[in-house]
Amino acid sequence: MIAAQDATTNFALLQDSETHFSSDTDFEDIEGKNQKPGKGKTCKKGKKGTGEKGKVGNGGGKPGGPNRMNGHHQQNGVENMMLFEVVKMGKSAMQSVVDDWIESYKHDRDIALLDLINFFIQCSGCKGVVTAEMFRHMQNSEIIRKMTEEFDEDSGDYPLTMAGPQWKKFKSSFCEFIGVLVRQCQYSIIYDEYMMDTVISLLTGLSDSQVRAFRHTSTLAAMKLMTALVNVALNLSINMDNTQRQYEAERNKIIGKRANDRLELLLQKRKELQENQDEIENMMNAIFKGVFVHRYRDAIAEIRAICIEEIGIWMKMYSDAFLNDSYLKYVGWTMHDKQGEVRLKCLTALQGLYYNKELNSKLELFTSRFKDRIVSMTLDKEYDVAVQAIKLLTLVLQSSEEVLTAEDCENVYHLVYSAHRPVAVAAGEFLYKKLFSRRDPEEDGILKRRGRQGPNANLVKTLVFFFLESELHEHAAYLVDSMWDCATDLLKDWECMNSLLLEEPLNGEEPLTDKQESALIEIMLCTIRQAAECHPPVGRGTGKRVLTAKEKKAQLDDRTRITELFAVALPQLLAKYSIDAEKVTNLLQLPQYFDLEIYTTGRLEKHLDALLRQIRDIVEKHTDTDVLEACSKTYHALCNEEFTIFNRVDIARSQLIDELADKFNRLLEDFLQEGEEPDEDDAYQVLSTLKRITAFHNAHDLSRWDLFSCNYKLLKTGIENGDMPEQIVIHALQCTHYVILWQLAKITESSSTKEDLLRLKKQMRVFCQICQHYLTNVNTAVKEQAFTILCDVLMIFSHQIMSGGRDMLEPLVYSPDSSLQSELLSFILDHVFIDQDDDSNSADGQQDDEASKIEALHKRRNLLAAFCKLIVYTVVEMNTAADIFKQYMKYYNDYGDIIKETMSKTRQIDKIQCAKTLILSLQQLFNEMIQENGYNFDRSSPAFSGIKELARRFALTFGLDQLKTREAIAMLHKDGIEFAFKEPNPQGESHPPLNLAFLDILSEFSSKLLRQDKKTVYVYLEKFMTFQMSLRREDVWLPLMSYRNSLLAGGDDDTMSVISGISSRGSTVRNKKTKPATGKRKLPEAEESSSSDSLWMNREQTMHTPVMMQTPPHLTSTIMREPKRLRPEENYMSVYPMQAEHHQPPIDYNTQVTWMLAQRQQEEAARQQQERAMNYVKLRTNLQHAIRRGTGLMEDDEEPIVEDVMMSSEGRIEDLNEGMDFDTMDIDLPPSKNRRERTELKPDFFDPASIMDESVLGVSMF
Repeated sequence: MIAAQDATTNFALLQDSETHFSSDTDFEDIEGKNQKPGKGKTCKKGKKGTGEKGKVGNGGGKPGGPNRMNGHHQQNGVENMMLFEVVKMGKSAMQSVVDDWIESYKHDRDIALLDLINFFIQCSGCKGVVTAEMFRHMQNSEIIRKMTEEFDEDSGDYPLTMAGPQWKKFKSSFCEFIGVLVRQCQYSIIYDEYMMDTVISLLTGLSDSQVRAFRHTSTLAAMKLMTALVNVALNLSINMDNTQRQYEAERNKIIGKRANDRLELLLQKRKELQENQDEIENMMNAIFKGVFVHRYRDAIAEIRAICIEEIGIWMKMYSDAFLNDSYLKYVGWTMHDKQGEVRLKCLTALQGLYYNKELNSKLELFTSRFKDRIVSMTLDKEYDVAVQAIKLLTLVLQSSEEVLTAEDCENVYHLVYSAHRPVAVAAGEFLYKKLFSRRDPEEDGILKRRGRQGPNANLVKTLVFFFLESELHEHAAYLVDSMWDCATDLLKDWECMNSLLLEEPLNGEEPLTDKQESALIEIMLCTIRQAAECHPPVGRGTGKRVLTAKEKKAQLDDRTRITELFAVALPQLLAKYSIDAEKVTNLLQLPQYFDLEIYTTGRLEKHLDALLRQIRDIVEKHTDTDVLEACSKTYHALCNEEFTIFNRVDIARSQLIDELADKFNRLLEDFLQEGEEPDEDDAYQVLSTLKRITAFHNAHDLSRWDLFSCNYKLLKTGIENGDMPEQIVIHALQCTHYVILWQLAKITESSSTKEDLLRLKKQMRVFCQICQHYLTNVNTAVKEQAFTILCDVLMIFSHQIMSGGRDMLEPLVYSPDSSLQSELLSFILDHVFIDQDDDSNSADGQQDDEASKIEALHKRRNLLAAFCKLIVYTVVEMNTAADIFKQYMKYYNDYGDIIKETMSKTRQIDKIQCAKTLILSLQQLFNEMIQENGYNFDRSSPAFSGIKELARRFALTFGLDQLKTREAIAMLHKDGIEFAFKEPNPQGESHPPLNLAFLDILSEFSSKLLRQDKKTVYVYLEKFMTFQMSLRREDVWLPLMSYRNSLLAGGDDDTMSVISGISSRGSTVRNKKTKPATGKRKLPEAEESSSSDSLWMNREQTMHTPVMMQTPPHLTSTIMREPKRLRPEENYMSVYPMQAEHHQPPIDYNTQVTWMLAQRQQEEAARQQQERAMNYVKLRTNLQHAIRRGTGLMEDDEEPIVEDVMMSSEGRIEDLNEGMDFDTMDIDLPPSKNRRERTELKPDFFDPASIMDESVLGVSMF
């Protein structure tokens, strides 16, 4: 419109000649057949003429082409990078930056547009510049191709992906610039048929580029441009509606009061607004069809995420135009994307729509079609996606409760027990919205009531019902934590919970059952713990965080409320449920969270006395270990010397212990009387009393009651008679263990006399002997208890006890003798490394049996861990670990992690000893196999293969740093070689040694040797070999040949060494002087010689062809060639003595080997010639391809390095959008371009199988 008056005649003719192009989709002349002065436009109006396009360098500025000043491209005195630099720095307000550009555009729009075009090019990371000449005479496709050629992609980073605060800010500045640009130009410039047409055409072309940086940057720019245009279209729609209402109001007036001039102005304004809206709609259609429908399926996840994020904004911003099934389907399809980032954008886009309840009617069809997919995404492997899926379902639930079925809700309910806290919290909010947020109208009148008649009473019952139905009764803490943020008032209504437990039910109200009361007590305990500790349960949090001042105040207020309420109510609750062990155990944990000062300040001493009486009664009534330990912990919590109630509680505790100790001594005296066989009642009385004392001794120092002597008598009598009841022995061992630990604690914390040390030492030694005796007890439980305690005592009283400057404890150090170590090891082998007992499988108790198996496995893992701890801390000899290590493969599923960690720790302590232990374990397995199968075993048998596989696993544990493990690996080979030749064959030297097959196992460690160490080990091997052995080629000698070859492979320092088929017999194929006829970069010789790739190159490559060898290959015996002289430090191994100068007589030996090789060379010649002929063409082709590729990477005159995002065109599915009718804003969008009309720069980067799940391909359209 602006240029219409200045258009020349030529322009008019051109305008008439280009009307056959599609105005909506054809942005450029694809074939270049119809050259136009202006690049293809998106609008339906006339295009800019040649005269105006030629204003660059003529009408608006000085003539002349581009030049360089100060290292930057200059055009007409304006720096092309100026706009990019200003946006990148982000120091100027974006409003002023855009205003400056608009002023430049008004002065000379070609110069300004050129600056804008280069802005997009520079934002992509391209160092090329679009010149005025290119802008005048080249099509967009040609410009983009030229920029692609100049793209210097040294690294994969570009501005949108670069790290650092500056580049993170750049992305937001880049998006802001586009939005402000459109907003500032929305009243005139965007309708001039020039700026927007050029920008949209450029961005559409760049979005189809093979260069990822171009595609990513232009797609982001196009989507932000579209978002800005949607905002403009929304404003136009609002203005049109207002104008229409004004027009209707004016026209409805009576004729005398009607202003015809105003009617005409309103009609004209409406017409202009309609024309502007048509222009905007054409632009949006062009961007949507030209960019979005192709890029939302791009091979790059970031690009797909951009498209989905922006379409969500469009639907939310302008719902009348975009919130329909034609656009929602893209979000629905993309929910099946394989990348979590894209799925996440889909969910966040939908959340913005479902949040507005006014839009629910437009989402009904989408919800019914994709609801199942959203529900399944709550179990997404990406936790962020799962969280947003649950939040989306919460919004769906708020919009309409009928949409989600009971099954859908149950899929979300169980997630409140998830270990991932954000998922659990989101599921807790969903659960609260579904079950707890509704309130009946008649409850409004009782909002101020508290307790059983309060509004939360029914909600607490509902929570209890849900907890019981979930059948996860051990995880109440996780349920409480999940709902803590959204249902705090409900979970902190302890008055209501207390009244439900203590008060009688109202008329017509059903009382709580026993299970419901237990569940309510457990939930109440969890809420009190969460309020008092202010951190989630174990497994939910990453550690204790620092509380804010507000959180600390809330914590103190909650503890005060808890104490004031339950200091009075707890004695009543204990009295009511005193005979129920489960309820009492939970209730007794409450005092741990009390503010004990309130007992004094609140004058609640009488309630404290009542609590102490109830605890004493519970101790007398119960023998359950959990209940007794809960009582012990409660006394420990109340016996705090900082508070004035300490004396009162200490007296009550001492009286209780006095009675228990006196009763135990009296019962024990009767129980151990000679000549009388104890009856069951006496045994029960002794056991129950001993249980109570043991439980209290765990948390309290009972040394003044001298419990060691009585327990010693009990245990000694059990050893002598052998008829002591199992549980009495177990608790007596545990109680004696506590006695020793408390005495050690007293000696460590305070100054002690020598007599105290000697007494403790004597008691500890005697106790260890008792435990060692009980290791041979007939009862498994007793043996396990004795083993566990013995391991703990040995660990505590090891040399570690003197660490931290505690040298005075040296007399207490106790090291187990060899007999005790062997007994501990035998216990592990007999009770840990056993198969699961399948005899107990039964149809009626299969689930319980499975749970018992898991518990038994957990117990065995603890036993193994206790013994491995002794190995790691060098309490027992490291070679005892050989019996553990050899079980690594057989019991990998059960104990693999423990054994592997033990290997790692022992290697850190002593690498050489650890290596000797590993080889010892392999030798033990080898000997066991020999005992079972004899010396004539099959080397392909599962037993031998299992040992080899174990050796391979052991070799992997040494890691990649060969220097660190050099000495250890050498020692391992030394021991292995000595073991292999240890037992000579009784039939003579012509037969292999009995253990020679072990070399086949030892070869698994050859790859861990350094090159120079291989030669040294090989020399050491020759010490055990005779001349006849080196000539043997029978199958029984294969382990020796295999091991020798593993030492010879990579053992030379040549630049290229190729092991041919003869190399297994001691020869190699070489050609040192020949160079490949390529331009490949040659590695330095030193680098090649130390390359870790040489080993597999020597083993695998067989490139002995005319391409690589211009001269015939010659065979050289490895033994004939004199070994390369090593440096002193390479030739000497400090691990063990090796005589490197020891050789067989060179003349006779080499003569024999040369004769042998000559015989085999003739046999190999014909076969090698045939292989060369067959492989020549194939190898040459592959080599030339590799050479060409390598040259391109090194030289600068090749094509730029761009990311290959092209997908296979075979079997490509039809465009999902072909033939679709788009009713967006009542505009019939033109059909997609035929792909055959698109240039090579506009591929369709979409392979559905590589981006989306298979299920999405079956999604039907709306």
